[in-house]
Amino acid sequence: MKANKTLIIIAALLAASSVIIGAFGAHALKGQLSVQALGWIDTGVQYQQFHSLALLILAFIGRDSFVPGLEKAAYSFIIGVLLFSGSLYLMALTDNRSLAILTPIGGLAFIVGWGMLIWCVARSDTDTGKQNDR
Repeated sequence: MKANKTLIIIAALLAASSVIIGAFGAHALKGQLSVQALGWIDTGVQYQQFHSLALLILAFIGRDSFVPGLEKAAYSFIIGVLLFSGSLYLMALTDNRSLAILTPIGGLAFIVGWGMLIWCVARSDTDTGKQNDR
């Protein structure tokens, strides 16, 4: 995966929006939402920030070496943010608890992404970017 301009832009957008959502939750919604709902926003923001940075790192790792499959890990992180963090934000704002079913699916997407990253790097020669014959 070469440094993908699209992935870098998506990572930056997700990171910036996590700061905006966090600030909005901490200031504008503080008196409006329950402690539990504010906690959901905080959790969503934290996971979004972590995975935005991971996505950015993946985009730049791909710039320096070719590691087959890294883009799948990157897209898994994007799906995780949308489902995990997105469901928490919507639940906090709408009090629609049926959205909670999406949260663990998003968490699974995060886990799959990290697993893909481990698998891809373990199977590649990170010095040359060539696939090992293991």
